[in-house]
Amino acid sequence: MNDLQLLRYSRHLLLPNIDIAGQEKLLAARVLIIGLGGLGSPAAMYLAASGAGHLVLVDHDTVELSNLQRQIVHATPDLKRPKVESACDHLLALNPEVRITTLARTLNEDELLNEVKQADVTLDCTDNFASRFAINAACVRARRPLVYGAAIRFEGQVAVFHPEAGGPCYRCLYNDDATAAESCSQTGVAAPLLGIIGSVQATEALKLIVGIDAGLKDRLLLLDGLRMEWSSVAIRRDPECPVCGGPRKQQALHAPASS
Repeated sequence: MNDLQLLRYSRHLLLPNIDIAGQEKLLAARVLIIGLGGLGSPAAMYLAASGAGHLVLVDHDTVELSNLQRQIVHATPDLKRPKVESACDHLLALNPEVRITTLARTLNEDELLNEVKQADVTLDCTDNFASRFAINAACVRARRPLVYGAAIRFEGQVAVFHPEAGGPCYRCLYNDDATAAESCSQTGVAAPLLGIIGSVQATEALKLIVGIDAGLKDRLLLLDGLRMEWSSVAIRRDPECPVCGGPRKQQALHAPASS
């Protein structure tokens, strides 16, 4: 690292869990962020600020006025712009050293698998089960870690899945019946809640990259924003899982949609 980088990331360097070696891993990392909405906005901003070397941003959508209540990587002048372009500009203003690749489209199965294979970690910041199932399947096939987040109303959840370690996958937690879940466009979502959940996703991604062996492995972290209470539920592999073939979920939970 050069002198300016030592100054920029000095607060990371003070942490024994990160230090220079960990920051260098961050600078060399490639992170795939799918969805630049309410969750992807804070996640991308904190990873860019943290010095994640290469961010790959995927989102087919454009910025709408209703997005600005919670999607903080975009601003009013960005209305009608592709979200990946708007996010890229704001992230580079935050940290011009970060390399950014933008993909303003929905990836097909092969494209998604290719991007997941290249990434050190994938963040699922999407808002529908079809996308979540596809992202999870790609991560299982590529044996790459997945950081999942979701939020609706005042409720949020985060989980980290480690296919390479033989742990459960997202489909061990939710099956095809979950596709009828509500979305925030139907029921609403508290704006700061997305910031909390997206920031937790960024934190878990950072720890995976740096090599901190602690976090949400085999656990689903749940936030009740009204009571401001956190809880967690163990996740077990499902022997009937159509994706990883691994063992039965501990319990069925209602899945919120995100952003």
